[in-house]
Amino acid sequence: MNKPLAAALRPESLEDVCGQQHLLNKDAVFRRAIENGAIQNMIFYGPSGVGKTTVAGIIAKMADKKLFKLNGTQSSTADIKEIIAQVNTLGTENGILLYLDEIQYLNKKQQQSLLEVLEDGSVTLIASTTENPYFAIFNAILSRSTIFEFKPLQPDDIRQGLVKAVAKYNRENSENITLTEKGADVLAYGCGGDMRKAFNALELLIAAAGFSQGEKVIDEAMAKQVSQRSANRFDNAGDEHYNLLSALQKSVRGSDENAALHYLARLLEADGMLAAIRRILVMACEDIGLAYPAAISAVKACCDIALQVGMPEARIPLADAVILLATAPKSNSGESAIDAAASVVRRGGFGDVPSHLRDSHNPTHETGYKYPHEFPNHWVYQQYLPDEIKDHIYYQYGENRTEQAAKAYWEKIKK
Repeated sequence: MNKPLAAALRPESLEDVCGQQHLLNKDAVFRRAIENGAIQNMIFYGPSGVGKTTVAGIIAKMADKKLFKLNGTQSSTADIKEIIAQVNTLGTENGILLYLDEIQYLNKKQQQSLLEVLEDGSVTLIASTTENPYFAIFNAILSRSTIFEFKPLQPDDIRQGLVKAVAKYNRENSENITLTEKGADVLAYGCGGDMRKAFNALELLIAAAGFSQGEKVIDEAMAKQVSQRSANRFDNAGDEHYNLLSALQKSVRGSDENAALHYLARLLEADGMLAAIRRILVMACEDIGLAYPAAISAVKACCDIALQVGMPEARIPLADAVILLATAPKSNSGESAIDAAASVVRRGGFGDVPSHLRDSHNPTHETGYKYPHEFPNHWVYQQYLPDEIKDHIYYQYGENRTEQAAKAYWEKIKK
């Protein structure tokens, strides 16, 4: 083969793209907009090998625009300015489409050089990034673009791509290579949702099969030799992903730091960093909460670092966060309190805001509000809840040291 299989098999239409059905099914706003020619500045965000470059290339073919391609790892400010300079000289009625891959590698000044042409619409930008765009991309570009998330491909998506790849290779090279069902499974489960990795592994296997005598078969045993990860990480429905997230949270809640680290490692190996971060942030508030309030800001800092540095270094701050949460005192009193309040509200427990609490510009506002800071210990008794529910108690102090200290303090002040 003259070029890598991943490049040779790149789909040429939206129908041929494997996965990303949340964007590409026929009823999806993204697809309908593209087919109707409503191509605006877009940022494609997601891991490698999931179709960002492929979809951008298809859009470029569908658009009646002059296409330019740049890669953030190799481009300079001069390269960007050279493209911008052609806007007025090309005479392209519909403007220019710039596909900028790996935009996160451009510095702020380089990204800013695009603003003028994005503002006047003479250049339409499609940028792709594997990093969190809110950290990697200049805010002014974000505000002029729509972000679309590309998700890791499911094993069924990978398997479909592999079958197509073998068929095309056989057709174009007059070969008769067979990829067994179990061989396809190993490759599909072992590539971490990355079609490019699956194709690279398949390309190596095709080369190996080509030197064999007799029937050329790529079976389970051969596939395991090149599979980068265990094929037992996911089941067909993707349930294992959610099982790992659940096990991570329950291990933290149960204060088993070793089990929590185990499930975190499995998530990270499965390219589940973003999902792990979301769950870790939830755990800090849901399971530790008011028992150790400082954990929330500490964990947020760890997650921010992970997003900024990316894998593999992200594993370190995330491990710090998980260990901190698992070994911290626990409380779910905040969650219980807001759920109790929401339950009353949903049952119609509203009532009117007491007149002395209303905004001073409201004509129904009445004087009589007591400003707590003018009283000893910055507290004075007055009614805050509506009359109908004035005696409701939503928050129950947890048994941990922090909440019990707060309880003792207020019992002393309010007695």
